[in-house]
Amino acid sequence: MKDAVGRGRALVVGLGIAGIATALRLRQVGWEPVLVERAPARRSGGYFILLFGTGLASAGRLGALEAIGDRTPQLPPYEVNRAGRHTAGMSLANLPGKPRVVLRGDIERALFAALPADVEIRYSTVPTHIAQDDSAAEVTLRDTASGATVTERFDLVVGADGMRSTVRRLAFGPEEHLHPLNYMIGATVLDQPIEGLGQGQGLTLAEPGRSAWIFPFSDHPPGLLFSYRTGDIDAEFARPPVESIRAAFGPQPAGPLLEKLFTAFEQAPEFLFDSVNQVKMPRWHHGRVVLVGDAAWCVTLYAGMGASSGIAGGELLGTMLQRHPGDLPGALRAWEARMRPFIQTEQDSALIMRRIFTPHDRKEQVMRGAMLRLMRAPVIGPAMGKIMNGPDMRNKTFDVAAV
Repeated sequence: MKDAVGRGRALVVGLGIAGIATALRLRQVGWEPVLVERAPARRSGGYFILLFGTGLASAGRLGALEAIGDRTPQLPPYEVNRAGRHTAGMSLANLPGKPRVVLRGDIERALFAALPADVEIRYSTVPTHIAQDDSAAEVTLRDTASGATVTERFDLVVGADGMRSTVRRLAFGPEEHLHPLNYMIGATVLDQPIEGLGQGQGLTLAEPGRSAWIFPFSDHPPGLLFSYRTGDIDAEFARPPVESIRAAFGPQPAGPLLEKLFTAFEQAPEFLFDSVNQVKMPRWHHGRVVLVGDAAWCVTLYAGMGASSGIAGGELLGTMLQRHPGDLPGALRAWEARMRPFIQTEQDSALIMRRIFTPHDRKEQVMRGAMLRLMRAPVIGPAMGKIMNGPDMRNKTFDVAAV
């Protein structure tokens, strides 16, 4: 399968941001990627995304940046309590690096449009078995619509199939790599602004152990996010999502604003309701199998770097394969050595940023208020942002442009 300079055939599992970016870069460096996706068609939905310099640079080199666009709002957001009292808020778009605000679907559509037409894509397809030897990885694929299976040989298998990755389980064993943060999220994109809020207006209602966010866009109805602490993740999944969210904000009366948000979430045709977990693994590659994006590291939405790290990870993987022709183990080692410091920084920053998203208790709520006031200060704000986010890794471009 592999030619003299080390190019080969790769199976990429998952048609999300990380998977499409990886397939696109593999194709650019001469590999033959085959994309498989569990869903029967490409999913076009998605939620609020911050795209930092890391992701922007990689998207540019992949030829997708212009098509991604920019929905960054201009109006300043505000903080609000249940009584309706407003104070100045913090715009996530003003974080260090000035990230671009987009929808997840914007990124996926742009990457997909850049994918050459000759890249094979199989929908309703999942891997069920992976076996490796010195010459190839044998993967059994099942068509979920017909039940038919086929076993094929690949030089490389890329698991880009999300936080609960099937590839991770098949190749790395049953060990649990999910590390729960004991928080839940409920997210959706609305089809119209919340009554009383203008286009592009954002707000945050943050209380000890729970928060509600309206994430605005310049040219699209806003996103809605609920985030809350829980001591029993299983119990949260045992009832309808909106009931769990309502319970998390009780027992006090919701008030007019929260009632509007609960109703908007309940009536949304699509939503995400899930526990917040990080994926932590001692290695992201095993033989001819490598994990990319949430399947490997899942920095969580609190870090704001899921999309950027997925694009950058996929692009860098192709680059390392190009730099190490005929040496797959060396390419994967080099790739992981470059990615690890970046991901560790972002996983650590998620624990800090979680306090901004949802203060754990009354003490963190007071600290959060103090941090927001400092971040709004003209001189102190930029320095506070750098302290919160640590080394400026989220704008790192991995120096791959000259390859």
